[in-house]
Amino acid sequence: MPTPAPPPSAAPPAPPSSSPRKVALAGAIGTTIEWYDFFLYGTAASIVFDRLFFPEFDSLVGTLIAFSAFAIGFVARPLGGVIFGHFGDRVGRKAALITTMFIMGAGTTLIGVLPTYDSIGVWAPLLLVFLRIVQGIGIGGEWGGAVLMSVEHAPEGRKGYYGSWPQIGVPAGLMLGTGVFAVLSSTLTSEQFLAWGWRIAFLLSAVLVLIGLWIRLQVFETPAFQNVKDEGTEARVPIVELLRTSKLNLLLGMGTRMAEGIAFNTWGVFAIAYATTQLDVPRTHVLLGVMIAAAVCVPVIPLWGHLSDKFGRLRTFGLGAALFGLSAFPAFALFNTGSALVIGGTLVVTLGLFYGAMYGPQAALYAELFPPNIRYSGVSCVYQISGIFASGLTPLILTALLQYGGGSPWLLTVYVVFMSAVSLASVILIAVLRRRNVITSPAHSPAAVPAAAAVAAAEPR
Repeated sequence: MPTPAPPPSAAPPAPPSSSPRKVALAGAIGTTIEWYDFFLYGTAASIVFDRLFFPEFDSLVGTLIAFSAFAIGFVARPLGGVIFGHFGDRVGRKAALITTMFIMGAGTTLIGVLPTYDSIGVWAPLLLVFLRIVQGIGIGGEWGGAVLMSVEHAPEGRKGYYGSWPQIGVPAGLMLGTGVFAVLSSTLTSEQFLAWGWRIAFLLSAVLVLIGLWIRLQVFETPAFQNVKDEGTEARVPIVELLRTSKLNLLLGMGTRMAEGIAFNTWGVFAIAYATTQLDVPRTHVLLGVMIAAAVCVPVIPLWGHLSDKFGRLRTFGLGAALFGLSAFPAFALFNTGSALVIGGTLVVTLGLFYGAMYGPQAALYAELFPPNIRYSGVSCVYQISGIFASGLTPLILTALLQYGGGSPWLLTVYVVFMSAVSLASVILIAVLRRRNVITSPAHSPAAVPAAAAVAAAEPR
């Protein structure tokens, strides 16, 4: 009697996945909480830290030192990018995100209970700097994972749109942080705000982080990383592989980042100190202007991300860099009117509209520069290393140029225009080198993602 044939083996079940909308929404909420934590320091450095932690100096010098500590957080971000880029490329995007959120929340909450210079002397600024470094490591590892979760879950042709959702966290976090400070400033006396009111904003982080952790636990790992794990193609040391295979993409990506980082930190951070200390505009009015501009930016970012799917990442990003540079002189001229209404309107245009043209397509643009097995490390290094110069040093440089120029903002505008030109040149160079096949986008090569190659070939550059 013949032996019956064995039943056909069942195909292995597909790994669980999350809908792009769910992942994008989770990314937006999570990054909002992370950036709320990170930007609280920038706002506090503009209005209170110079007096509480660096009181031995006059107002401008104290602000300069406070912004120096602000910059240290950006110096620490590449370290976080390398550490969690390795972790994210070897273990997974989701695990890295959960870890970084916990680190970020702990650093922010501890700043909220930190004794001041009057209580513990020099230990106060030293501990403040240490906690700023902790914040920098946390956000340094967080950004790359957050945007990759959305980009790698998104369908082809919609990666710019869905990748832009975690980017909402920057203006939303700024809006939330400045909004909390604005409420505290308007409801408390100056003495109460300086004595204990500012701490409330930092202590709120503990509650927000618990919410963020719960949300991120609901999302599955990305299909792209799961494929890397299934195929066993993980890079042994992702940062080494990145430097070996993708140096030019890395450098040009960092070049594009200059205008975006400087734009945000000029109008979202430095502008607060400039308007309050140099123009004597009431603090609450400036904070309200920044908050409104950030609120406008929230829906604008996905719009620019959507446009990048239709017209190309480079064209969209390059337009934003050009608009930022061209607006520098008129924007500072409008600021110098001293009118709170005019300053608010200027912030809505520069921060609310022009900045979004760069930040909307940025996640997909950088993700497409690197293959999946080194992508977390690649996007983190582009964003975080360039962030030292494009973001962290911007308030410090602009404050120094303001002091050198005797309070006149025109040296600042020259710096802003020059750096926007650097970004625009980098965008153009990427487009030219791609057309000549000097550089390619590994994420779109046939060996990596066959379907994406056709999209890349058709995409306007």
